[in-house]
Amino acid sequence: MLQLDLKKKIQSRLLQWFKKNQRDLPWRKTKDPYAIWVSEIMLQQTQVATAIPYYEKFLETFPTVPRLANANLSEVLKIWEGLGYYSRARNLHRASRIISNHFGGKIPDNLKDLLGLPGVGRYTAGAILSIAFNQEAPILDGNVKRVLSRLLAMAGTSRKTEKTLWKYSASLIPEGQAGSFNQALMELGATLCRPKDPLCLRCPLKKLCEGYRLRKQEQFPSKPAKKRIPRIEAVGAVISKNGKVLLKQRPPKGLLGGLWEFPNWR
Repeated sequence: MLQLDLKKKIQSRLLQWFKKNQRDLPWRKTKDPYAIWVSEIMLQQTQVATAIPYYEKFLETFPTVPRLANANLSEVLKIWEGLGYYSRARNLHRASRIISNHFGGKIPDNLKDLLGLPGVGRYTAGAILSIAFNQEAPILDGNVKRVLSRLLAMAGTSRKTEKTLWKYSASLIPEGQAGSFNQALMELGATLCRPKDPLCLRCPLKKLCEGYRLRKQEQFPSKPAKKRIPRIEAVGAVISKNGKVLLKQRPPKGLLGGLWEFPNWR
C-alpha cells in the first residue's frame, strides 16, 4: 500500500482541488439517499449532460421510493424513454418495491443489503454509502480506475489487478470525508484525467503521478478487448385496413427489454 506521507498528499491536494473546481450538479445539492441512488443508476453508461434533465424529470415524477414502487413499469419506462439501457429503469422499479416491502421505504445503509438490490453492484453501493451516508466505502468506476491506474502506473485488466485497485481505493479514503473524496476521484477522471488527451498540467496530482513521471499516462489503464455489438437485420410494419399497427413487446431482459416495437427478424 501507499506510504502514509504520499497518501496524505493525495488526499489533501485532491480535496482542495475538488472544493474549488467541482461542477455544479443537481445530485450534489442533496444528501437524500434515494436521489443519490437514482443519479448513480442514471450515470451508468450515460454522460452527465445527458442524464441531468432525465434525473430532474424522474425525481419530479417519482419523488420518493413509495411513489416509484407504486407506479406501473410502463410509467417508469416512459419517463426513461430516450436514455437507453432500459434494464436500469426496470431494476430501479424492482428495487424500489423491495425497499418498500423490506426496508420501510428507506435506502439500506449497509453493503450487504445494497448489493441485494437489482442493478446495484459494488461501485454503486460504495457511491451510495460514501456520498449519502459518508461511510468509508471504496468506489471503482471507469473514471476512478483510470485515475488510480495512472497514479500507480498499474497496467493489466485481470481480476487480480482490479482487486488491487479496489484496495488502493479503500486505503485512500480520509477519515470523515469519504463522500467528498470519492466524488473528487470521479470528478478528476471525468474532467482532467480523461481517456485521451488528459489535462495533466492542470492536475493536482501530477507531481505524485507515476504515469505522468514516465510520460506514459495514456497507456494506463490497459484496454480490454472490444465486445461485439449486436445488430438487428430487418424490421417490418404490419398495418391493417382500419389503420391499426401490429406491435410486439420485447423480452424483459436484453437489448431494449420491455419496450414495444415493430416485428423484426435477423
